[in-house]
Amino acid sequence: MNTPKACASTRGMRIYLAGPMTGHPDLNFPLFYAEAQRLRATGHEVVNPAEINVDPAKGWEDCMRADIAELVTCEAIAMLPGWQNSRGATLEHHIATALGLRVIDLNELGSTAIAQQKGGL
Repeated sequence: MNTPKACASTRGMRIYLAGPMTGHPDLNFPLFYAEAQRLRATGHEVVNPAEINVDPAKGWEDCMRADIAELVTCEAIAMLPGWQNSRGATLEHHIATALGLRVIDLNELGSTAIAQQKGGL
C-alpha cells in the first residue's frame, strides 16, 4: 500500500483543496478562493470545491460526488485549518490517503489568508 507523503513545497502539482464549509459564513469560500489563488501563484493547478459547487442550494451528497470525482484526478490534497471537524473534508482526506496522494497541511505551510483569518497579519 502506498503511504501518503507530507510535503512542504512541491511545484507544479495538481492539488485538491479541502476544508470545512458547512456552518461557516459564505461557506468558507473566501478562504478557499484565497488559498487557491496563493497555490496557483506558486505554479500549482488547483481544484477548488468552491469553484465546483457554486450553487449553495445543491445538496451535500451531490456536492461530494462532484468533488470526489475531481479529487481522484489529483496528485495531492491541501488541508485547510479545521478540516478535522468537517465531515466532507475528513472523507476527502481518507480517500486521498488511501489512494496515496501527498498531503499538504496548509496550517504548517503558512498562509497570509490563514493568518488573517486567525487575527494575525
